[in-house]
Amino acid sequence: ETYLLKMKASRAFYSDVCNRFTLMPFTLRAFEDEKKAKMGLKECVTHELLQPYVVQQDAEGKSVAQFKYTVLIVPNGNIRINGGLFDASLYKSEHKIEDKEVVTLLATSANRKAGGKKKKKKAKSAAEEAKSEAAAQQ
Repeated sequence: ETYLLKMKASRAFYSDVCNRFTLMPFTLRAFEDEKKAKMGLKECVTHELLQPYVVQQDAEGKSVAQFKYTVLIVPNGNIRINGGLFDASLYKSEHKIEDKEVVTLLATSANRKAGGKKKKKKAKSAAEEAKSEAAAQQ
C-alpha cells in the first residue's frame, strides 16, 4: 500500500525497516533509538504499512514455548540451516498429533546429511556381511 507518513520519525523508521528487514519480523530492540522507533511504528501500524506480529500467550502463570528454525528448500531435499536443538523428551503436552502422515513427516530429519549416514551404514553393514559370508565359505 501507499501512504505518505506525516512524521519524520515514521518515514525514517519505515525506510529502515524496508532496507534491513524486507520480509522478516523484527524487534524494536534492533533499532538505535527505541523511542523514535516506537513513534514510527505506531503510525506505520495505524495506516497498515506494517502488520504487528502477535505474541503467543497461554493461561495466566503458564509457560509458552515456541521453536523456530529456517529451512532451505532445494532440489536435493530440505536443509535446516539454523535454530537450536529440541529434545522432545524434556517437554510434555496434553495434545497429540493423530494424523499419521504428519507424524511420519515430523519423524524425518531436516538435515540432508542424516539420510546419507544411514545409507552409508547400510552399505557398510552389507559389505561386512558379504565379507563374513565369503570368509565362512572358504
